[in-house]
Amino acid sequence: MSGHSKWATTKHKKAVIDAKRGKLFAKLIKNIEVAARTGGGDPAGNPTLYDAIQKAKKSSVPNNNIDNAVKRGSGATAGGADWETITYEGYAPGGVAVLIECLTDNRNRAAAEVRTALTRNGGQLADPGSVAYVFNRKGVVLVPKEAATEDQLLEVVLEAGAEEVNDNGDTWEVVSEATDFVGVRQAVQDAGIDYDSAEASWVPNLQVPLDAEGAKKMIRVIEALEDSDDVQDVFANGDISDEVLAELDADA
Repeated sequence: MSGHSKWATTKHKKAVIDAKRGKLFAKLIKNIEVAARTGGGDPAGNPTLYDAIQKAKKSSVPNNNIDNAVKRGSGATAGGADWETITYEGYAPGGVAVLIECLTDNRNRAAAEVRTALTRNGGQLADPGSVAYVFNRKGVVLVPKEAATEDQLLEVVLEAGAEEVNDNGDTWEVVSEATDFVGVRQAVQDAGIDYDSAEASWVPNLQVPLDAEGAKKMIRVIEALEDSDDVQDVFANGDISDEVLAELDADA
């Protein structure tokens, strides 16, 4: 999964300074609201909320916005929306499997926007179950290389239940079973190692190698999907090699 992960990591960094910062902030706030509603407003007793808050802070969401989202979600103040989680499955051009996670207060609008984003960019919506098997739920922690060497990180995370540590260029990617994820993230923190992000993610168990043209088409579909306010996360199994990634960077 190295190539696609590197692209995803690059995208994560760029997202913070992207022109869509307002849209990114709104999605992070929504995550916090939902986490507080489902697990309570205390981050110490709600790991999902803790990670949602950390992700928002890493993306420079103001603390006031974060606090208000926790209060709305936990019911401490009024105004929290009734967000519904929906997962759609689809294909990008070239048979690339796409898993789309939505948080919406309007199921019909979300479905229409997902379908439009796919079809306008050469993709298509798929039947439930036809794509999901290509992905496994995993915990993923991204650690900047300056924070730890590979050996230091391995010593910390393997004992906590991590499956592997991948080299993503600027970062180490620590992958674990979703059930071990909180323990792995906690171990990284307890060791005093800084991390860029920590979240449960859908990781492909089967990948489709892409040339530059195929990679551009997949990225176009993902960006169109992410442009929807209802779409929280998009996962795809297209594999972009280092060579193709360099080609894309040269064209950018």
